[in-house]
Amino acid sequence: MSAWEAEHCRIVRLEDGFIRSVGLGADLIQPLSWALDTRGIYYDATQPSDLENLLQNYRFDTALLGRAHALRQRLVAAGLTKYNVGTATWQRPTVANPVILVPGQVESDASLAFGAPGLRSNLDLLKAVRLANPAAYILYKPHPDVVAGLRKRGQGEDEARQWCDEIVVDVAMGALLEQVDAVHTLTSLSGFEALLRGKQVVCYGLPFYAGWGLTEDVLAVDRRTRTLQLDELVAATLILYPTYVSRSSGQFTTPEQALDELLRWRGQTPVLPWWRLWLRGFLKIEILLKACFRK
Repeated sequence: MSAWEAEHCRIVRLEDGFIRSVGLGADLIQPLSWALDTRGIYYDATQPSDLENLLQNYRFDTALLGRAHALRQRLVAAGLTKYNVGTATWQRPTVANPVILVPGQVESDASLAFGAPGLRSNLDLLKAVRLANPAAYILYKPHPDVVAGLRKRGQGEDEARQWCDEIVVDVAMGALLEQVDAVHTLTSLSGFEALLRGKQVVCYGLPFYAGWGLTEDVLAVDRRTRTLQLDELVAATLILYPTYVSRSSGQFTTPEQALDELLRWRGQTPVLPWWRLWLRGFLKIEILLKACFRK
């Protein structure tokens, strides 16, 4: 950025939010929430963001914390997560050992490029989790965009089964989180969703929710010096930071009203319009051709 641009231009970075939709972003499903950030963006740990600033400095009052607590309880009770996809069921195995969920990520995403300075692949994460927890029952869930064929698989991800006990695909994240003991992740939002449910979370990267005393962190961000309570994290992440836009009216709305819309949305039969089905086919062909040319 030039000196003139720095003086006269205001940059606002835009990303979809954390209570998003019923359906995948790669399918161009319209989100209910947006992150608009004037400092950086929440997944970029190399610099401060508006969310990090809130978490580090905001003084949370009793009313806001009560609202955050109620919002968290509603989310957990309804089983809502970011995408709200998955129809299959999963039953926790009858083992005495702890059950650990490892959520897969899209390895080309910026959240890994800017939030995972150490390990940066799903396979390396699985290996690290297995080596640190040899007796655990490790469950691996590939990213839904990858499962749908809309984003390419991670490097060496075909070997995932060698490092976990089970791979689950079409199971809703909320249902899985209720049954596991812990989540081990690079930067996945699933770690935040596990915290909402009181689960142990181990971070091998630097997601926005790490470094505040709520997670077990392999790495550290020196800027994050505050110890937070869970409802303080929720208040900043789901109430103060995002902007919510109603799917029905197109007007600004609240996170509570966005939850109401998500519940109604989830109860409807999903139907993708023809152009989204066409886009899915195009993306799958593109990924296949790229894989062929690499060979």
